[in-house]
This record gives sequence, structure tokens and C-alpha cells, in this order.
Amino acid sequence: MTDQEAKHRQRIAKRAAGLERSKIRVMFELADEVEGDLVHLEIGEPDFDTPEHIIDAAEEAARGGQTHYTANAGIPPLREAVADTLAREDDVQVSPEQVTVKSGAMEALALAMLALADPGDEVVIPTPAWPNYVNHAEVAGATPVEVPLPADEGFDLDAELVADHITDDTAAVILTTPSNPTGRVYDEDAVSAVADAAAEHGAYVVADEVYGRLTYDDDFRGMASYVDHPEQVLTVGSCSKTYAMTGWRLGWLAGPEPAVDAVTSVGETITACPSSVSQHAALAALTGPQDAADEMKAAFAERRDYVVERVADIPGISCPYPEGAFYAFLDVSDFEGGSFDVAKRLLHEYGVVSAPGDGFGEAGEGYIRLSFANSLERLELGFDRIEEMARDEL
Repeated sequence: MTDQEAKHRQRIAKRAAGLERSKIRVMFELADEVEGDLVHLEIGEPDFDTPEHIIDAAEEAARGGQTHYTANAGIPPLREAVADTLAREDDVQVSPEQVTVKSGAMEALALAMLALADPGDEVVIPTPAWPNYVNHAEVAGATPVEVPLPADEGFDLDAELVADHITDDTAAVILTTPSNPTGRVYDEDAVSAVADAAAEHGAYVVADEVYGRLTYDDDFRGMASYVDHPEQVLTVGSCSKTYAMTGWRLGWLAGPEPAVDAVTSVGETITACPSSVSQHAALAALTGPQDAADEMKAAFAERRDYVVERVADIPGISCPYPEGAFYAFLDVSDFEGGSFDVAKRLLHEYGVVSAPGDGFGEAGEGYIRLSFANSLERLELGFDRIEEMARDEL
């Protein structure tokens, strides 16, 4: 093989070579190299099993021959169920034709960037934020514009700061509430101000509301229910967090038909349609008994309260109050080194797996994210170890 042939074989597209790996996954894999009883608090997924009636519906669908391609946007009963759920739970009014079902919210978000953003466009992302948003924008050829939110205000949404970064080049603004990683629920007036600024520049607001059913102190309303320009809002949701269905890979995007149709068209080139069996499972989840989902939410609320109490009792650390989701974003800036250094020491020396805050954007430096989607017993052990680390180092 000639040198030219070798060079050709090794060629990798810049869009792939330049992507940064999620530090959540980096820590997950580092933990595989460590022996002993580790407390895993890095991955954001419920520790519960999928409710039985959902599994039964999937089995019935599979045995009944529902194992073939479906419409690209999903089966009509599921699109109707999503629309009904958005109206009932989030006060968001859409028709089934304004819903497209995808292989998880992650795919819906990635397809939204491909459908909305051209090379040279910008995507505004208030941080700290889930790291995939940046990669989604870059894969689409767009430029991610990170807007670090003020830590001294608990990373609440600073509407004026975000609006200052929205221009005529902005294709979309991504807002996540409840927030991953902070658990904050954004003030509706601040969200409305950002949505107004986006509308003035012809940009969409992509509302990642996968944790909307997991708010603990106040009722949740979807962004599209209260902003002045709902026609500029794309709502992303999922079964993963609410129903402990992360592995089923089933989510959706809802909003104005032109954008929804564009997302569906792009999706046709990648996965054609979501899993037919998972769609029937999701239909059972949304239309069936909600007792299991309510019980999981109650358990997460109890764990949230425990985590807040433990954090308050450990000198040298603090966190913004998590109003939703199942994360605590711990300020560990008094510890030696950066977020990644602290996370690695916490893993190797104390047996707790966390996610470094700098993996959620520059604003997250000095923090680590912990998921409290784990049993109270494991949380107690994890925080005992964190407290030990604080005693040793501070």
C-alpha cells in the first residue's frame, strides 16, 4: 500500500474528528478500570425498572406482528397521545400533525439542529448545559455560542445576557428546564424574554423539557404554553426519565408543522422511524396508569431533599437548589485542581463516580454533577465518602 493509499484510508471527516467526548461517558468508562464497591452517581437515568404494563404492551405488540416499519413521524395513536399529554401535563397545545416521534429525545435534538441550522449559522446555548448540544450544532456545521450563566445567581436564566448573544445569524436557542446539570427550573418571565429576542431575529427556541414531569415544588408548564411566540418554539420530550425507559429510545419533537416536517424528513435519511415495539410501549406509558411514574417522582423528591440536607452539612461544598430533574451541581472550587481532577480523585481514592462540571461548558468549571437517581442507601454511602474527602482535603 502506498503512502497516499494509507493517508486516504485514515481520513476522518473534520466534523467527527473535532467532537469532544462527553466527560460523563469518560468517567463512566474510567470507573470500569477501578475495582471495589463504587457508588455510581454520574449517569442520569432512573434506577427503577420500566413499569410492567409498559413491558406487557411491548410484548403484545411484538407477538402481534407490530414489528415492521412505521410512518416516519410515528404511529398516529402515539402522535395523538403525545399531543394529549402535552396539553394535559404541560398546557402546550399542538395537533398530532405537529408531533414527530423519534428514537429518543437525543435524536430529536440532533435532527432539529440538522433541520434548522445551516453551516455558518449560530446556536445559542446557555451553560452549564448538557454537552451534546454543542456537538449537535457542530455536526450540523453551525457555530455553538455558549453563554455562561452567573454562578452567583445559582445559574438561573439571565435573559438579558442570553438575548445579547442572539443575532440575525442565530438559527436556534436551546433552553433546558428543568436544567441538566443544575436542576434549576427557569423563571417564566426570563424564558419569555429570551423567546421574544429569538423571535425578533427569526430564530427558534428549542425547549428541551425531558425532565418536565420531574419538578418537585411547583407545577410545570411547557415554554410553548406561555411565551408570546409559540410558533417559534420546538418542544422536545421523552419517555426515558418519566417512565424509566432510557433503553427503549423513544422521544418526540412538537411544534410548528414546517419545522416538524423538516425534522421528520431529515430523520428519514437516518433511522426512517423509531422502533415499532418501543412506540407501542410509549403509547401504553402515556395513556396507561400513571401510578408507577408518580411513585418514582415521589422517590426522587425524597432523595432530592436528602441530598440538599447532606450538602448543607458538609463544609466547603454547596449547590444550587435543584427544583427539578435528578441532579445536584456541587461547587467544589475549594478543592485542589479543576473539576476533572476532583472527579478523578473522588473516583480513585473514595469510590464515587461523578461527572466533572467543565464537561457542561466553561461555566461548570469548579463543579461536579451528581445524579440522585439512586437509592437512599447508595446516596448515603456516596455522601459519606464525599464528606470524608472534604475532611481530608479542606
